[in-house]
Amino acid sequence: MLFFTQCFGAVLDLIHLRFQHYKAKRVFSAAGQLVCVVNPTHSLKYAPIRCATAQASTEQGILPPCHHHEVVHDPQLVPCTCPLFSCQWEGHLEVVVSHLRQTHRINILQGTEIVFLATDMHLPAPTDWIIMHSCLGHQFLLVLRKQEKYEGHPQFFATMMLIGTPTQADNFTYRLELNRNQRRLKWEATPRSILECVDSVISDGDCLVLNTSLAQLFSDNGSLAIGIAITTSKVHSSEAEM
Repeated sequence: MLFFTQCFGAVLDLIHLRFQHYKAKRVFSAAGQLVCVVNPTHSLKYAPIRCATAQASTEQGILPPCHHHEVVHDPQLVPCTCPLFSCQWEGHLEVVVSHLRQTHRINILQGTEIVFLATDMHLPAPTDWIIMHSCLGHQFLLVLRKQEKYEGHPQFFATMMLIGTPTQADNFTYRLELNRNQRRLKWEATPRSILECVDSVISDGDCLVLNTSLAQLFSDNGSLAIGIAITTSKVHSSEAEM
């Protein structure tokens, strides 16, 4: 009976993933777009602000301390940038992608345009949905976070971080788009460097911000589909239009 129960549960999970994939394709019908179903990460180890605000040294490739009561002695070492985990890993920028994939099992998709399908939007804050996006010769980290900026009022924050330096990040523009029920919401901006810390970007509000009612307006049965596009550009602009 135990064996049958486990197998039956696995089959149900597979059916659920295929159904979510079909829903995303129905919302984003453009040919050639890849769909990634992203399950939430929920951890009690979460600290609201884990990173110090980026200083001018970040522009030189030096990362400020990202752990409480710790000092990064080697400016070439980058702390783990995966939100919601108290990970003590440190390493060079070139091996951050390998660490995120091998240790935290974060999926990576190829292509300039993909669809990010976040499931179980109803889960309590704090919750993260994370994937890596590989295109144009670089890797990006997309983070969707549900967080209470004010007690009792959870919000959704979506941002794209380049796994590279701030100078490299300035060469790109990313677009996040929600499209459902004849409504469209678009955010376009220059990605921030992973050296600047995801927590700081969300705290500053320099990202796509949705309140609960707006997120529900664009969600489909508890899942939120976000179209992602990345282009090379040096034009610094950010806009949210509906």
